[in-house]
Order: sequence, then C-alpha cells, then structure tokens
Amino acid sequence: MSTDTNADADDESTSKCGASTSDASTDTSSSGSKCGASSSTDDSSESKCGASSSADSSSSSCGGSSSDDDSSNEQEVGATVDDFDAEPGQLIAVGLGPGHPEGMTDRAKAALLEADHIVGYTTYIDLIPDEITDEAEDIYDTPMCGEVSRTEESIDRALAGNDVAIVGSGDPNVYALSGLALEILESKGATASMVDFEVVPGVPAAQSCAARLGAPLVNDTVSVSLSDHLVPMPEIESRLHSVASENFTITIYNPWSRKRRENFEKACEILLTHREPDTPVGIVHGAGREDEEVMITKLGELEELGESEIIDMTTTIVVGTEDTYVWDDRMVTPRGYETKYDY
Repeated sequence: MSTDTNADADDESTSKCGASTSDASTDTSSSGSKCGASSSTDDSSESKCGASSSADSSSSSCGGSSSDDDSSNEQEVGATVDDFDAEPGQLIAVGLGPGHPEGMTDRAKAALLEADHIVGYTTYIDLIPDEITDEAEDIYDTPMCGEVSRTEESIDRALAGNDVAIVGSGDPNVYALSGLALEILESKGATASMVDFEVVPGVPAAQSCAARLGAPLVNDTVSVSLSDHLVPMPEIESRLHSVASENFTITIYNPWSRKRRENFEKACEILLTHREPDTPVGIVHGAGREDEEVMITKLGELEELGESEIIDMTTTIVVGTEDTYVWDDRMVTPRGYETKYDY
C-alpha cells in the first residue's frame, strides 16, 4: 500500500489532535472537533478530531494536499499522548475481507457496530453495509494514499476517549495498517494497552482469490507486493528471484498501476527466468465485488495482459508451482498425498 503525501504541511500549525490546522483557527466557536482542537470555518474538514484541510487539497492524487512532486512526504505525527486529557477509548483494526457483506466475519461486523467512530479509505468505507455505518456516531474517510493521516486520526480519536475502528479490505496484517497503528501509537508515547488495541482478522485477498481459482495454495506459499512506494524495486526484484527459484506458489499483490507498469513487466520477466511458460497462473480482479472477473492463463501469456482491464490495483495474481495443473477450469497444487496414499 502507498502512503499519503503532504508537501504543504510546512505552512500549517499542528493541532492537539495531531492534524494540521491553519493559524487562523483559534476561535473555538468555529470548531467541529471532538478532541478539543479548533479548525477554521474556511476549511473543508469533516474531522471530529480537529483535523482540517483546505478545499484545494482534494485535488491531490493521494488524498492530501500535495505538490506535483510525488516524492513529497506526509506530515509528521503531531500530538502526543500528553496532549489528551480524556480517558482513552478503544482502537480496533478491522479486516473487511474480500469486499462483500457475506465475506465479513461476525466478529468484524460486531466490532464495527460497537465502534463510536469508523475510519478508513473511502472505497473501503463504501464496502461496509449501511446498517452498520448508520449506527456509527461518525465516519471519517480519506481518498487513496491517506494511510498515515487516517491512521493517526483514528489513534487521536481513541486517545480523546472514543471507541474507534480503523478498517481495511482483506486482513489488517496483510499489507495493511495494523502495524502502522502500533508504530504511531509508540511515536506518540502511548501504548497499545492504553487503547486496548485489538486486531479483528479478515479473509486476505490471497485466500479469497484462491477460493475462486480452485485449490492453488494448499502447499507452501509466498506473497509479494509489486508496489515500490514503501519497498524499493531492487528489493522486490531480489525477493521475486528468491521465491521464484523455489517451488512456492506465489501470490502477487498490487500488480499494476498507471505509474508503474514497468514493475509488472519486470516481475513477469523474473518469473519466466525460473519457471516454465506453461506454468498455470490465476488472475482475480475485484474479488467479491460487483466487477469481479476470474481468469486462468499461462505464465508466458501474463505480461501481455498488463494492458487489459483485468489487471489493476484490485487484482491478485496467483502463480502456480512446477506441480500446479489445471483441471476442470480449476488450478490444483498437489499437497503430496499422492506420494503417500493410493486413491
């Protein structure tokens, strides 16, 4: 996953909720904050924790105010635990699963219903059933790339006394925000115990997509993300060489975006140096969503599909092993029973 950028933060002061507000926002009568921080009426913020942003920030491709320089960094963590006087609430990282209500666990639904505030990426918030979001006291969402800002927002709301759920698709521990939440809690001088931090697991993309493909993951597997926003591409390439040379099933996350087509092309090249062109490959676009699409192809044909609509950031790719085969339109990776049993 990528991280939000905010190159304009240098011109802003820092609120006691960890979000930036303009120097003019000193009149508490204009504040909509539930953390005691003030925000200017000129701002378009919907934050209930003192966060504010100008209307111009909506033009950012990463959901925060930013310059055209994609290398700019999101604002640093602001408030510390000492800035909050309330008894802390609870912070729960909730995995929504593959993207449809039936794919959410009962624990995830219960945790969201128990939360005062729900925080998340706009697309993920839209996946939550209305009967759950309608019960929340407040919903706070940010566009793509707002991971750090919304994670800090969720923490500040919890430190201010609210029970908060921060949501993500799949599982919170798979290329998601549970680790970031703990890192920011530590940076604020807080502790996980202070907010009774909990992770509610969800079905990861690898598992939900594998279920649509048959049985490709029943032996040893590895997951690799092709997003180089947080991990340099040379490191990703090294990992691909390592796992492709061994007989793992490989699940590829974040395979393609308009800004990094070369990553996908390089990954296909690396895979073909270690595996045969006829190796089965499963592709699942938008698993569990209205635009879901499933395809089984061969490794030698994978790169040319990068130009098609089936491969984007909502797609998960499963590359089979040397033993994986296709039977009745399903990928099958033998577990090894055939070497021990007669059937």
